Amino acid sequence: MSTLTFPQIDPILFSLGPLHVRWYGLMYVLGFMASYFLVRRQIREQNYQDLGVHFENINLILILSVVVGGRLGYVFFYNFSYYMAHPLEIPATWSGGMSFHGACLAVLVGGWLYCRKNRIDFWKTADIYVATIPIGIGLGRIGNFINGELYGRTTDLPWGMIFPGGGNIPRHPSQLYESFLEGFLLFILLWFTRKKPWEREKFWPHGSIVALFLCCYGIFRIFVENFREPDSQIGYLFGGVTMGQLLSTTMVIAGLVLWRIRYSASKSDETH
Repeated sequence: MSTLTFPQIDPILFSLGPLHVRWYGLMYVLGFMASYFLVRRQIREQNYQDLGVHFENINLILILSVVVGGRLGYVFFYNFSYYMAHPLEIPATWSGGMSFHGACLAVLVGGWLYCRKNRIDFWKTADIYVATIPIGIGLGRIGNFINGELYGRTTDLPWGMIFPGGGNIPRHPSQLYESFLEGFLLFILLWFTRKKPWEREKFWPHGSIVALFLCCYGIFRIFVENFREPDSQIGYLFGGVTMGQLLSTTMVIAGLVLWRIRYSASKSDETH
């Protein structure tokens, strides 16, 4: 049975004395930078002056939301009992442990609070930002791959890979599956969908890109979880379902409900 060789890439890109710059952290920075420039481009395209005025401030809020929400999501969804026994380790993000679902929830809440306080159209703003998020997701999964973490289940397929922490058994490089589906493919879908000439007041109101993101990410994640090794401290929940699949199913349902609500709201506005 042939296998691929895991590339032994040092997770530390370079060091400056006691300061270590890691590939995983660099992926976060590149994701934030890509979002920054693509959101600014959309602001110019749409002449969205309200967001332009608050652009730098809302970026800061969203970055903080990603970090805090991602960490707390991991604590509560994936390792609650451990962190309740070791609460001083909760802020230690450098030791690993971030949850996409927690970050997603925090970004939506943080963005909504900021937009409400400053009287900005939240759904229009959210659509603009969400169209760029898959870039960061895809890069983050590449960072997971470099770290040799979040690897897949065992496989006898030709592209099975032996990961340093996964034993002497070939496994799915599920991080790369996720990078392609949740990153590249989802970005292409959202980025070009945002430019379709549908009438927003009819079938495609503001908030629809958010709804599409929630549904598509959820579906892709549910699929890839079939190849990804469940977190050892949780394992399977019931009937072979993982925590990732449970949370992603909630995302799909939320996306469908959101689209229905936004569509109904747009139809109601037409009758007034």
